[in-house]
Amino acid sequence: MFRAIDKFLTKILGPKDSALREWVESIFIAAVMAIFIRTFMIQAFKIPSGSMRMTLLEGDRLLVNKLRYGPKIPFTSYRLPGFGRPQRGDIIVFVYPEDPARDFIKRLIALGGETVEIRYGDIYIDGQLIEDPRINNTYYYNKGTYGGVGEKVKVPPGHVFVLGDNSASSHDSRYWGFVPEGNVVGRAELIYWPLNRMRLLLHF
Repeated sequence: MFRAIDKFLTKILGPKDSALREWVESIFIAAVMAIFIRTFMIQAFKIPSGSMRMTLLEGDRLLVNKLRYGPKIPFTSYRLPGFGRPQRGDIIVFVYPEDPARDFIKRLIALGGETVEIRYGDIYIDGQLIEDPRINNTYYYNKGTYGGVGEKVKVPPGHVFVLGDNSASSHDSRYWGFVPEGNVVGRAELIYWPLNRMRLLLHF
């Protein structure tokens, strides 16, 4: 098979040491590597809205780590092993459950099996106040079907509950519910553009 491919390339592009063939092969290898990295390792995203202010601003460009939770195999529901599972406080990119053509970015607040409540602007999980500084530096508003006053919401197994840091202007789990873990693309790690905002995102 490889001999047939080599013969075909030689016919079209010339011998192996020809400049044209070396140039085409270099471009092809670079393209394959770029697709592999984007699919299984790291993907760039641009922030389209202010729902994560002031952590993330409109126009920020991020690198999202797909290896952290394990990359999905394209066109299947299977996921390769990762280095860990999504954790509370992580900033995650996920496929929006109500429109699979769109990716959202929010902060993970509650895991499957936990009960979450927004009380006087704070987050309570299973009745306990969350004191994680990544979470409790935001005032969370009681809004939506799953975020009303006195509403205690049980997160189904295999799902997560997410909120935007800019609670007053975020379309998040309060309105449309839960994110299946299978929809999670990866964890946001780095703002790389604009240069004056370049920094690692806090995940501990």
